[in-house]
Amino acid sequence: MADLTTSLFGWTLKNPIMPAAGPPVRDAKMAKACIEGGVGALVTKTISTTAASVPTPNMWDLKSYFLNTELWSELPPEHWLEKEFPEIRRLADEAGIPVIISMGYTAEEIAALAPKVKPFADAVELSTHYIEDDPRPMQEAIRAAKEALDVPVLVKMSPFREPQPAALAAVEAGVDGIVATNSFGPAFGIDIERGGRPLMGGKGYGWLSGPALKPIALRMVYDIAQVVDVPIIGVGGISKGTDVVEYLMAGASAVGICTAAITRGPGIFGKIAKQLNKWLDNNGYASVAEIQGLTLRQQIPTMEAPPILIPEKCTGCNFCVISCVYDALYLDENRKIAIVEDNCFKCGVCLSRCPVDALASPY
Repeated sequence: MADLTTSLFGWTLKNPIMPAAGPPVRDAKMAKACIEGGVGALVTKTISTTAASVPTPNMWDLKSYFLNTELWSELPPEHWLEKEFPEIRRLADEAGIPVIISMGYTAEEIAALAPKVKPFADAVELSTHYIEDDPRPMQEAIRAAKEALDVPVLVKMSPFREPQPAALAAVEAGVDGIVATNSFGPAFGIDIERGGRPLMGGKGYGWLSGPALKPIALRMVYDIAQVVDVPIIGVGGISKGTDVVEYLMAGASAVGICTAAITRGPGIFGKIAKQLNKWLDNNGYASVAEIQGLTLRQQIPTMEAPPILIPEKCTGCNFCVISCVYDALYLDENRKIAIVEDNCFKCGVCLSRCPVDALASPY
């Protein structure tokens, strides 16, 4: 079996998988379920100096993506400090895993909360979901947390910001790690079966997460990893082991999962860890450390020749032919793949469409 052990901020995690701040860690009961589900570390739902007034309905699963109008915790900070955090701390200590407490949003709010959460936190995560392009509010929040705490301070980036300048500004302010990314939005969904009403409560729109967010979040991790040398926790659209592989290859040290834990329950953490282990075994890697940052060391591909055809594998499904807008591919009299090389634009879409590997990459 591959070694999933992950080193992060001096901790040794049994695997690189944790919940992302959100409903799956809304209280100690849910945190316990995440521990039992197989996480390597805990992250709590974001708190602020007041409880959030969360509109309803506030979550909707559209399969390829997920909409939410979730805010920070609907529980007041006093409740967290008196009940949830002590129990989460006890549960985490019993399980031997660290606790990352998520909080927001302004420097003033962080300064007020940080000393109070100090007894319970192995690290803190600062949400910047409502901070725009000006990095100074984020930097002030980081400095407020660093002044009050002696544990690692992470900052969570939003996907509508340019990641590299934001990451550099965060490191300049003393941040110890970066979480990338938060949900994207505002986004909008319509219920066509009920007169075209909006799916979300509140203002009618929400924030995008789930599978559709993954390419955006991966880009953020990849970009950030190129300019800073602090651990990155990748978050966005993770629902299976190969998603974790992608994030680690892009430069993440660990990953956070929220939407999949909502739609498939807290047992998803352990399932994804097993899938990750199986993929590493099947692909000849002995540990997660061996794949971390691999993409950062790869050249950007250039397709300079048409795809390599392997007709004996072709089943005649026609998927690649239908997708070839340049009329380069066709099925011959034996319903095997053939090509007009002069027409090939080398776009590469056929390589992704073939279900039986009858087309091979020339690069």
